[in-house]
Amino acid sequence: MEREDWNRRHGESGQLFGVDPNRFLVAEVDGLAPGRALDLACGAGRNAVWLAEQGWQVTGVDFSDVAIDNARRVAGDRGVAVEWLVADLGEWEPAAHAFDLVVVLYLHLPAEERGPIMRRAAAALAGGGTILVVGHHSANIAEGTGGPQDARVLFTAEDIAADLEGLDVEKAERVLRPVEGERDAVDALVRARRP
Repeated sequence: MEREDWNRRHGESGQLFGVDPNRFLVAEVDGLAPGRALDLACGAGRNAVWLAEQGWQVTGVDFSDVAIDNARRVAGDRGVAVEWLVADLGEWEPAAHAFDLVVVLYLHLPAEERGPIMRRAAAALAGGGTILVVGHHSANIAEGTGGPQDARVLFTAEDIAADLEGLDVEKAERVLRPVEGERDAVDALVRARRP
């Protein structure tokens, strides 16, 4: 989807995916000491705001200025500070070795666009830092519910793990996510760490 499409979607519904953090994010950062966090493709900020509430110093990046405006409002309403940036991840490059946590949740692009973004995300990790990538699994079209219906933008956990060269992959799994009133969504989850 193009920036204008996402601006329209975020403008029509405000908090497009609600205000509660992603369940996998909550589970996977449990036990990590708060530090600097980077939320790539942060949308309307629900995960970045939650991380800030947990004591993380967070930077949220998205190419939708409408989503970032919504995110600013949520952060303000909840009394947390987050650095918000409007940028296209296809062009933007985070500082190298600057973050203790990088999250990329439900960023769906063709492999030739996704790969460079994942490599830059991995390069942004400081020593000992963790990256968490979650998105709709390639099997979701046939076996799950929701999400993009274009197989070119879906991936497996192994696809993502291959993009995270130089990191220690701690998890690379196919996971199920319950969706109210529908069959489960099928997601890919990868958690990796910089040695």
